[in-house]
Amino acid sequence: MTQSVTAEPAPRLLACGDTAFTIEFGASIDADLSARVLALDAALAARALPGIVETVPTYRSLTVHLDPLCADPAELGRAVLALAGEPLAAVPSSRLWRIPVVYGGEFGIDLETVAAHHGLAPDAVIARHSAPEYRVAMIGFLPGYAYLEGLDPGLALSRRPSPRPVTPAGTISIGGAQALVASIAAPSGWHLLGRTPEKTFVPERDPVFLLRPGDRVRFVPTPARRWDALAAAAEAGEPVAELCEG
Repeated sequence: MTQSVTAEPAPRLLACGDTAFTIEFGASIDADLSARVLALDAALAARALPGIVETVPTYRSLTVHLDPLCADPAELGRAVLALAGEPLAAVPSSRLWRIPVVYGGEFGIDLETVAAHHGLAPDAVIARHSAPEYRVAMIGFLPGYAYLEGLDPGLALSRRPSPRPVTPAGTISIGGAQALVASIAAPSGWHLLGRTPEKTFVPERDPVFLLRPGDRVRFVPTPARRWDALAAAAEAGEPVAELCEG
């Protein structure tokens, strides 16, 4: 039986100036809303409507950037809204990434704090965090930052009251009910559980981003003694994450 993504509640069309509009499916972080966003994104890619320059999926909406010289924004917006209201085929999640993660210590300085908050041993947090198969809901905030859905609800934790000015590239963290794979060094108020040596954003690489919305991710706990070798391999351009198709 073919699974489909339904269109209830009705999506909304929101104007974003004269070169973009947003189709909004809801107001919360929800796996069903995310699936509808990705289904619409895939449907637009398949139809190749004239005037569309780029699409940007988020947890609950899809922004469409357009060339106003090639398409009328209002007309194109109505067409995409109508498409969003139809039953759309769910996007198959064919790519699975197994990403090595060194947890705790200098690689995940908040692991013990998160464990204490939930009344768990650090090893139990690692086991719970690495057990799910996550899905990349969106890329946002900074180039290549991957926001994942599928975090064990028992690990959910409000973000830190004071963000850190800098956190390392490759940080694996949680904030609220979300999980994150950080692509570059940047400020963050999330809780740092570990780090991966994999480079998920390389401007000179094709593709530039390792992860894309709809991909699946599994975290593989990795001993700290392997960090130097894996980091050197990643720096040399070798993949350290395992790609499993299908």
